Amino acid sequence: MSETHHRLLITAGPTQEPIDAVRYLGNRSSGRLGVALAETAADRGWRVTLLLGETGRTVDHPHVRVVPFRTTADLRAALAEYSPECDALVMAAAVADYTPTAVGPPGDLQPVREDSSGQKIRRVGEKLIIELEPTPDLLAEVVSRRHPGQLMVGFALEPADRLVESAMRKLKKKGVDLIVANPLETMDATVIEAKLIGPEGAVAQTDGAIHKRAFAEWLLEKLEPRIKS
Repeated sequence: MSETHHRLLITAGPTQEPIDAVRYLGNRSSGRLGVALAETAADRGWRVTLLLGETGRTVDHPHVRVVPFRTTADLRAALAEYSPECDALVMAAAVADYTPTAVGPPGDLQPVREDSSGQKIRRVGEKLIIELEPTPDLLAEVVSRRHPGQLMVGFALEPADRLVESAMRKLKKKGVDLIVANPLETMDATVIEAKLIGPEGAVAQTDGAIHKRAFAEWLLEKLEPRIKS
């Protein structure tokens, strides 16, 4: 293991936005890729902090610090705490775009309590409305307060037919240095076929679909020179 002393912050897995005490809005993100990145980076000598959503996965690597989160608000707080100390951020988590603020039958919406303690929606035999509001743009927030020299890497999960176009648009909107563009089929899969997008367009792409552990090696090899420079 070579010692690089690079400090890497990774976000991985889904967010879960509570509807009541037992239900939530979530997604199918497995966190598999983020965990592979964390363990591979630690093997390469990076100092790794992994912000990990509720995936049921465990990370046994002794050189990976794992910080759990559940909601978008949890992840926002963790990013505020840990992003100032990193040399590179890889934002691989699948963060909710919306969070419930009120729920109930038409005409009787009740606020969703932050902790959802003691609440459970009962079946009443009529329509149920869930009122949503946008969540903060966590990646844009981190980029806005970055310090000089920090490398910021985002992910774009999009349909294959507009993958590069969407990734370029996201790169410019968020202000990140690089975007990993991967098709929707990647979610919860064991393999990934991806392109690495920079301001100049596609920087590199995988040789077809490769296992996520191999992709972790591939991506970190692309990031290391950019941190050193």
